[in-house]
Amino acid sequence: MQHDPIPIVRTCPLCGAGPDRAEPFLSDTRDESRVSASSFASRKIPEYMSHAMVRCRDCDLAYVDRPPSVASLAASYHAADYDSAEEAEDAADAYARALDSVLGQLKGRGAALEIGTGTAAFLERLGQHGFTPLVGVEPSSAAIAAAPAHRRAWIREGIFEEADFAPDSFDLICCFMTLEHVQDPGALVAAAHRLLRPGGVFVGVTHDRRAWLNRLLGRRSPIVDIEHMQLFSATSAQGLLRHHGYTSVAGTSFRNSYRPSYWLRLVPMPDGLKRVLTRGLRGSWLDRRRLSVNVGNYMSWGFKPL
Repeated sequence: MQHDPIPIVRTCPLCGAGPDRAEPFLSDTRDESRVSASSFASRKIPEYMSHAMVRCRDCDLAYVDRPPSVASLAASYHAADYDSAEEAEDAADAYARALDSVLGQLKGRGAALEIGTGTAAFLERLGQHGFTPLVGVEPSSAAIAAAPAHRRAWIREGIFEEADFAPDSFDLICCFMTLEHVQDPGALVAAAHRLLRPGGVFVGVTHDRRAWLNRLLGRRSPIVDIEHMQLFSATSAQGLLRHHGYTSVAGTSFRNSYRPSYWLRLVPMPDGLKRVLTRGLRGSWLDRRRLSVNVGNYMSWGFKPL
């Protein structure tokens, strides 16, 4: 990805606080010689590169204060590699388990929208819960190509645009592991609020940068990534929804279940050793199992008032 010629300093994308309320959080560790199509791929092997980030003292959001342009980000995701279709199914199962109690609070199960739908694996689960119609938005052409044929009819290729949908038209809008990647997460959740029917719910999943594992790993955590324009804590994830008019805001951490060979990809160790161990695991009896771990992923939700 090319640097924008004139970086624009932005205020906090959650609360709007200015640069005087920001403190250094991460230094710029990008290496353009290492950036490739896989750098913007879902569930990739960690590269431990990041833009410079600051932390807002008012709302606890960590964010890139000089982000790439929206056009640059869109182009990077459109051209991104995709090789995690199996892990997408595992993630969808974890999201469905975590979301079960929230779905029980909904009065209707009509239209559902997923922003950053990937292969639409989670939309499939929503269909099994009675939601219809199903709509997903996904910028990666490779992810859409990896989706089963019957799901592709649900997916619109491109970035999310509020104008593509009618106001008050969805009972559920989901945005999983995407709010960190957009330049303006506040604009996204505000648009979702307008698109929800009264009583509808927005559900987001983000990394919790204050989770114990992320604090333990520091700069060697997989969440330190060139893709991330902001990093949330549980406090700032819920704060984002409250700031934009959602009510009954709450959240929870949850466990993800993946094959051991996938978890191994995330462990900070020399790449050569990691490749050898991963090859040894794949296809083995051990790798047919799913290992359930809480790695600091956080689900937050809020309702549009009746």
